[in-house]
Amino acid sequence: MSGKLYLVASPRPGQPEAVLLERLEAALDGGVELLQLRAKGHEARCVLELGEKLRALCARYRVPLVINDRPDLAALLEADGVHLGQKDPSVAQARRFFAGWVGRSTHEPEQALREQAALEGDRGYLSVGPVWETPTKPGRPATGLAYVRWAAQNLRVPWFAIGGIDEHTLPRVLEAGARRVAVVRAILDAPRPEQVAARMRRWLDGLD
Repeated sequence: MSGKLYLVASPRPGQPEAVLLERLEAALDGGVELLQLRAKGHEARCVLELGEKLRALCARYRVPLVINDRPDLAALLEADGVHLGQKDPSVAQARRFFAGWVGRSTHEPEQALREQAALEGDRGYLSVGPVWETPTKPGRPATGLAYVRWAAQNLRVPWFAIGGIDEHTLPRVLEAGARRVAVVRAILDAPRPEQVAARMRRWLDGLD
């Protein structure tokens, strides 16, 4: 799969939807290449309504849209992918609803090997992390750079390093062998999302 800079976007409590959309558009303008809607705790109707707006935004930038957790909603939205955690449906179960990409979170080598076997011959990717502890995953211990190094040596399917990655930590993740990264706060909480996205893209594109 193409794309190195993956943005995971969650609606923030109290944040107007127009502000979220404005910041996401800035991030896409700066060079984000994949966008995930992660709306945990939101009702299906809310996810569908926001997902429709993100699908239109992604279409303008020719960027794939991924929906978190819900293969049924990903199918209804005609999204490009669905991202599943370890407690979500399996790849095989997701395929009953959805024919696009399936992404899978992994936190240790055993999980990664199992999910790789489930994905091989199919369209999908893995995420590897969280490399550093992050409030996006409260209570989830950091895996550290050792897991990134392991993934670089052992994974055959596309994978993204995730967790606490920003402009300052990105070089260390790349040195450990990552070639794709997923970020949340580094871009969405930046005063100028487009500038941070552009700088991170230059780091990633410099690996070619």
